[in-house]
Amino acid sequence: MSLTDIFSSARSGLSAAQAALKTVSTNIANVGTPGYAREAVSLTTAVVQGRVTGVNVGEPSRIADQFLEDLVYGRAGEAGRAEVEAGYLDRLQSLLGQPGAEGGIPARIDALSAAATAMTGLPNSPQTVGNFVAQVRDAIASLQQLGQDANQVQADVEAEIGYDVERANSLLLRIHQLNGEVARLDGLGRSSSGAADRRMQSIEELSGLISVTVRHQTDGRITIDSADGKVLLDRQLRQLDYAIPGGGVAQGKYPPIAIRFADDAGTPGASTGDQLSGAASGGAIGGLVNLRDSVVPGFTDQLGLLFGGLAEAVNSASNAATAMPPPNALGGRATGLLGMDRLGFSGQAQFAVTDAQGTLVATTTIDFSALGAGATVNTAVAAINAGLGGAATASIDAQGVLSIIATAPGNGLSIGQGTPPSDRAGVGFSQFFGLNDVIQSADSALTPTGFAATDPHGFITGQTVELMLRDATGRELASASLSPQTGGTFGALVTSLNASALSAYGSVSMDAKGRFVFTPQPGYAGARLSIPSDSTDRAGTGRTFTALSGLTGAWAGIESGAVRKELVGNPSRLPLATLQSGIAIGSRALGSGDVSGALSMVNALNAVRDFSGHGMASLQRYTSDLVGGIGSAAALAQDRMTDATARKADAVNRRDSFSGVNLDEELSQMVVLQNSYGASARVITAASQMYDTLIEMMR
Repeated sequence: MSLTDIFSSARSGLSAAQAALKTVSTNIANVGTPGYAREAVSLTTAVVQGRVTGVNVGEPSRIADQFLEDLVYGRAGEAGRAEVEAGYLDRLQSLLGQPGAEGGIPARIDALSAAATAMTGLPNSPQTVGNFVAQVRDAIASLQQLGQDANQVQADVEAEIGYDVERANSLLLRIHQLNGEVARLDGLGRSSSGAADRRMQSIEELSGLISVTVRHQTDGRITIDSADGKVLLDRQLRQLDYAIPGGGVAQGKYPPIAIRFADDAGTPGASTGDQLSGAASGGAIGGLVNLRDSVVPGFTDQLGLLFGGLAEAVNSASNAATAMPPPNALGGRATGLLGMDRLGFSGQAQFAVTDAQGTLVATTTIDFSALGAGATVNTAVAAINAGLGGAATASIDAQGVLSIIATAPGNGLSIGQGTPPSDRAGVGFSQFFGLNDVIQSADSALTPTGFAATDPHGFITGQTVELMLRDATGRELASASLSPQTGGTFGALVTSLNASALSAYGSVSMDAKGRFVFTPQPGYAGARLSIPSDSTDRAGTGRTFTALSGLTGAWAGIESGAVRKELVGNPSRLPLATLQSGIAIGSRALGSGDVSGALSMVNALNAVRDFSGHGMASLQRYTSDLVGGIGSAAALAQDRMTDATARKADAVNRRDSFSGVNLDEELSQMVVLQNSYGASARVITAASQMYDTLIEMMR
């Protein structure tokens, strides 16, 4: 080997050692940098015409395992979803208060029952009666406040979805730009480690927002698909398009998260025709969509049903009793029925006029069954007027509100059940028309309608109802637009719904109480209908399809629920006495100390009720189930977050153990390289000495 070859080989050795030392130094400098993958210099033997001429130094290459990186992406999606669900469920749980807290809903229901019990032992006590009315108001206010708080949670979830979509778009743009940089550097034979590291960190953050599948291409690029199979990035950039609803309030229906093509600057263009599939997209966005579309609406639905059950319990007792002294007039509320509608009552009810001391002035017992199958509400009104013989007058107005007024100013009105009791949809005549209600709602009759499939629905052409079906995870399965036709029947509405897209997932029917019931097909258990918009109005009564159908908890109209205004500040108007049957004219039919209605109130509050598709339960049991359900969901979400966070940490640890910097290893490598550098330097020194000796010999 010539001296020139020796010098050349030694110099290449020095260069190789220097390059490797530089890479080791870079690794050591980034020992604490999250997501940094160590680099290594590729060294190969330089051979020219079969002769070894030194060392070839390649560009530093990134040491990483694609499988471990992909594992981190998957675990990040699970952790992102678990974290947001745990956070918001814990917030929802906190709204209900601590178990046993005085302000909690279970405590409110218990306090209401206790106040009713107190009335049974203290006749003519305005304090106990006033306390009961106050407890009813507090219970309603607590339920309404919970509903408002839940709506605020839903609005906050929606706002966070908007922020996360914006962040996902910026990450997609950055990954797209880094894709181009990695491909360019790889094409030039230069190191792309820095760009690849930044890309990996961006993908990891993106996968926390949306669960993704990453595919590696031969040119160094990566493509990204969402967990539900939608392309988010290939050689063409895409951006998520989400029209954030304004107002910062909960909405009945939210726009989808669509996907659009975008230019290299991130400006959205034409739609791809795809959209993220809600909760199925995974990640934080998937979890937020599940909360927004399933968890929180389900909770507010249950609140509505609880309010409806509370109103039904209190009103069933109050309408079976009367105030003492009895009121001169009884006014009902809109039920959805008009005078010409089918009466639909069976059994008997007693209508009585008494003086202020409870002495019977006039009475009549109406046998609704005897009125015949063709009887209308007007038929019943006429029968009441005929039976009372001018002592009082009953009428029903254009909105379907029934009222009865005693003719003499000093007389009052009382209504009692007969034998058998009057009944339509499981409630008596007075309760159905709301003549002695304690709890009212401007948006609901607070009783089942009792409509039959053959009854006219009373809606007109042009009015519409939007219905949406979601599965148990909040994913939209189908939607339908119900467009009633003037003169149609409720049966026609059922037929129309069963001919819509909903039929692929279940069927709609009417139960014996006139409520619409959706029965999901096997495989879609837990599917839930919602009504985002409703412009219907039955025959000008103000009652919508939502209120009449009972399909959702919104039927109860909790937002406008209140104690009847006549009772506020005047608890003596609370019906507590019971009208005695079989009493002759001129005899006492009401007792001034009669509080038998209070015992009926206690029994009604403790009775088992039908919560419209959510089973049979007492108010206390349903309340406990509501609170316990949210508590269990929050605890499970916390466990899922703990597990998902631990799994992600394990995946990150495994990835970093393979590709991260080991300081001891790098220092030992530095010693080896220093020795290599020294060896090359000694070769140069020896060659230099040989060269000097050769020169001296020539002198």
